[in-house]
Amino acid sequence: MNSMRVPHRKVRLAIGMVILLLVALMPAVASAGQHNQANEVLSGATHDAGHGSIWSALARVRRATERFHDVDAAIEAGYELGYVNGDGIRIIAGCIADPVAGAMGYHYFNKQLIDDLEVDPLKPEGLLYEQRPNGELKLVAVEWVVPGAGANPPGVSEAPSVLGMEMHILVPAVGWYIQHAWIYKHNPSGVFSDWNPLVHCP
Repeated sequence: MNSMRVPHRKVRLAIGMVILLLVALMPAVASAGQHNQANEVLSGATHDAGHGSIWSALARVRRATERFHDVDAAIEAGYELGYVNGDGIRIIAGCIADPVAGAMGYHYFNKQLIDDLEVDPLKPEGLLYEQRPNGELKLVAVEWVVPGAGANPPGVSEAPSVLGMEMHILVPAVGWYIQHAWIYKHNPSGVFSDWNPLVHCP
């Protein structure tokens, strides 16, 4: 009888290992699907040779924003810490973190780019900085922002897209459609995730 049970245990163990493997691969598959979607739309939107992949698109974003490693250059280009809303109140001016998912860091926004209610992949509305131990700010990500209908002041009524991905509202109280791209710091949660567990607020 015992010799008959051993194979069943092995089968159950094998099935369990397959399930664990599938669960582990799910984020990667989802991420790949997201990249493929961005790739398809971007390929249809651009006609330049060599720009047919999401990674090529992100490389172009890097080239367009690399000068903003220097915060002073970002400020000269119209970016500032936080955003002044329709009531004249500056919001999102501190280091933004989540107790579980990680952090985003400090947001420098270009108010003119936000208020035009449009999105240009090479002109992200937001730049995310992480504060180093010596107090200097390090550019870690870019963020595209389009105010939604519930924002202050109000914006668009339908979710816009960037790089082929539909933008989303993370904080209803703010009401912005957003999309992050962690192009200057590795994010184990994914290049396009909102939070980065490797980023910390002081």
